[in-house]
Amino acid sequence: MKGIQILMYHQVGDFPEMASHRATYCDHRRFATQMAWLKLGGYQVLRMEEALKCLRGDAPMPPRGVVLTFDDAYENFYEYAFPILQKHGFPATVYAISSLLGQSASWLAADGHATPPLMSAARLRQLHSAGIEIGSHSASHVRLAEQGTEHIREEVTRSKKELEDALGARVDHFCYPYGSHDIRAVEAVAEAGYQSGTTCERAWATPEDDPLTLPRKAVSWGDSLVGVWWKMHFKNISKRPPVRRQTA
Repeated sequence: MKGIQILMYHQVGDFPEMASHRATYCDHRRFATQMAWLKLGGYQVLRMEEALKCLRGDAPMPPRGVVLTFDDAYENFYEYAFPILQKHGFPATVYAISSLLGQSASWLAADGHATPPLMSAARLRQLHSAGIEIGSHSASHVRLAEQGTEHIREEVTRSKKELEDALGARVDHFCYPYGSHDIRAVEAVAEAGYQSGTTCERAWATPEDDPLTLPRKAVSWGDSLVGVWWKMHFKNISKRPPVRRQTA
């Protein structure tokens, strides 16, 4: 393994077969099998903050390091994924949308999908107390690269403050909605004080990566265990080097 694998999940539950958005659904039975496989295979599942230490060289790089991330903070994470993670003693990072806590995933309706409930602030506090990392997924789940610069900054900074107020704890990790980011978004995330940012680029996370543009690999509804293994070990794209401007 060349670095740390960051896996990307969205919803975990019991879903019918779908033709679109397959990467945003994972059957809970397959999820249970995947987690058992990680455990039996000797993979070391890390908190994001632990992974950053490894990537910075402040801690040894594990031979089989994995980070589990969950976008949007769906309530079905608590119902289906969380008990399985607890069974294996695995940490995870959940990215929440600060202005939509306790509401629904309304953006899915445009594509004819159900709009499941998102976790409330109280639920996020419960998970945080149980050791789940809570990160930011912006304030309102917009494509940041398509926004004006001031709007980008507002989405990034407001979400951090709102989530920190809701949790009573620091929020150090950011996830770009839809993977949409450009240099303005990355610099806004840096200025807001986040320690990491995750994208949808498919590759290992390595010490050469900018910690604010870390790649991930999506686990899809149709992925078998063999498919997940193949994605982790062989499905990689070429990554562009970070282009953040240096400040004096």
